Amino acid sequence: MAYLWFKAFHIVGVVVWFAGLFYLVRLFIYHVEADAKPEPAKSILKEQYELMEKRLYHIITNPGMFVTVAMAIGILWQEPAVLHDWWLHVKLTFVAVLIGYHFYCGRLMKKLANNECGWSGQQLRALNEFPTLLLVAIVLLAIFKNNFPTNATSYLMVGLVVLMAASIQLYARKRRIDREKREQMEAPSRGQVLQN
Repeated sequence: MAYLWFKAFHIVGVVVWFAGLFYLVRLFIYHVEADAKPEPAKSILKEQYELMEKRLYHIITNPGMFVTVAMAIGILWQEPAVLHDWWLHVKLTFVAVLIGYHFYCGRLMKKLANNECGWSGQQLRALNEFPTLLLVAIVLLAIFKNNFPTNATSYLMVGLVVLMAASIQLYARKRRIDREKREQMEAPSRGQVLQN
């Protein structure tokens, strides 16, 4: 019975952790893009995003990671035989990379607060896709275990995930280009209003 409790709260921790990671980098994007706003909007937005980032990281994302890891240790304590399975070693490698990503986001958050972040909004959008790839790999390993599929269907599913990530990037690029065009079109009309 303890195994099921550990597993249930492990899944809850994963959901909370990933929700925090996905939203955190989205806030980073808004934070970076606030630089393009005129004052006082720029200062107000940056201050608000900094507050939101800190709360999200410390109140949601960190606890999600700690619950995930603690419950995973509980699962392994209940079922130590899986420590000999190759899939678990691969999964734990991906989890270690994800933990590194988590702490790197904490570092980026500090750089944003100090106006030292060199990432553009577009680069942060690409960074935001990275945990999606890790999530897919981790979930597939957890579900299929030693029977990890290597047939055409598997490659099709991976291709669909990559296609989805590329589509999101292309849509974000299109929105940015449309916004820039709109701003260019509005700029001359604003200048005419000021002259009158």
